[in-house]
Amino acid sequence: MAATTNNAVVIDAPMDLVWEMTNDVESWPHLFSEYAEAEVLERRGQTLRIRLTLHPDPDGTVWSWVSERTPDKRTRTVRAHRVETGPFEYMNIVWTYREVAGGVEMRWMQDFAVKSTSRVDEAAMTARLNRVGREQMDIIRSHIERRARAAANAEER
Repeated sequence: MAATTNNAVVIDAPMDLVWEMTNDVESWPHLFSEYAEAEVLERRGQTLRIRLTLHPDPDGTVWSWVSERTPDKRTRTVRAHRVETGPFEYMNIVWTYREVAGGVEMRWMQDFAVKSTSRVDEAAMTARLNRVGREQMDIIRSHIERRARAAANAEER
């Protein structure tokens, strides 16, 4: 059975800044609070194969997986999927960016199915992905808006 999530945040910053900061994978441990490491394993054109490693969970387990992501600056979209699927049969995510009143809307749409052997079902995973996604989007928004304000203040001087 498949499930989806669809979450968005409006970031009060210029499109180019939002795009650059959210697509600088090597900086993700500073942009996201959940990632301990983000390592680029391979580059093929615009496509990156990356290993993402989370901070240890409350039990001390460190979760890690490999994903591929392809940004398209012209359409302001990023398509990604997990190569190492972990608890998922598959996991795809599309990031979209569009200018809106108040800044840039960044949207994450995830399409996935949980393996029958997983400890959680689709409903529980959907709830978790929605909660964590919204938390991370708020953190990302804060970082980018802080950078945008600093740049604007520097230009005023």
